[in-house]
Amino acid sequence: MYPSRRPVRLTVCAAAVLLTTAVGCAPQEAAPGGSQAAGTRSCTPGKLATVTPGTLTVGTDKPAYAPWFRDDDPANGKGYESAVAYAVAKELGYGKDAVRWRTVPFNSAFAPGAKTFDVDLNQVSISPQRKRAVAFSSGYYDVRQAVVALKGSKAAGARSAADLKDVRLGAQVGSTSLDLINDTIRPSRPAAVFQKNDLAKSALKNGQVDALLVDLPTAFFLTSAELKNAVVVGQFAQQGPAKEQFGMVLDKESRITGCVTAAVDALRRKGTLAALEKRWLADAVDVPVLK
Repeated sequence: MYPSRRPVRLTVCAAAVLLTTAVGCAPQEAAPGGSQAAGTRSCTPGKLATVTPGTLTVGTDKPAYAPWFRDDDPANGKGYESAVAYAVAKELGYGKDAVRWRTVPFNSAFAPGAKTFDVDLNQVSISPQRKRAVAFSSGYYDVRQAVVALKGSKAAGARSAADLKDVRLGAQVGSTSLDLINDTIRPSRPAAVFQKNDLAKSALKNGQVDALLVDLPTAFFLTSAELKNAVVVGQFAQQGPAKEQFGMVLDKESRITGCVTAAVDALRRKGTLAALEKRWLADAVDVPVLK
């Protein structure tokens, strides 16, 4: 990204070699998306180049919704994303008392500009467009989108994307749920767009929209705990070779992106992510796939 820096770096390295053979030009960070293990100089446990030295600052929105968080308290370790955050922190050498949470609105997390957090977990899907503004860890959750509608409504009887073309649909602003409405369903009228899922939920209750698109675990939570007269109509299969995944958001120039990715990859290999998903997220076995 900055081609002029390479000659300077090489010159510095050459000078260092002349001065002493004990000092090398080891990389100062793991490459974004790479798998450099903790224990190398750049990923020394608990000593990463974080916003506040010795502390891992984690961002998420408020309210912090179930099943990703519980009791609107990200710091309690309950809910999938809270549990994943602490598991990653542990891999990086930060105990629970060294993790600090910061409120970051959903859209602000992946907007251009410097960040006040080290990582952000807020059901943010990895996409090429977002990668222009921020960095991502590897994916910590494989996403499917789902449709929620009130029982007995026209939308509740949908069995395909075509069946949803003439119903009033809603989704959160900036979400892949909204992208799916616009790119796959292509409804006859523009989708209603909401700043928060709470506003979308109220709109469904009040009849302002006929159906909502959200990720599948959120759909289960809405219909089991918050919208007693609603059902999960169906889910959309992953499309194309690339899975939609939630990733941890980092500053575009973050020096710890590779270390965070290595931690997420280690948790996937160990089966930790699968165990946390089983504990905190609902099972999707009986939800029909909308063609």
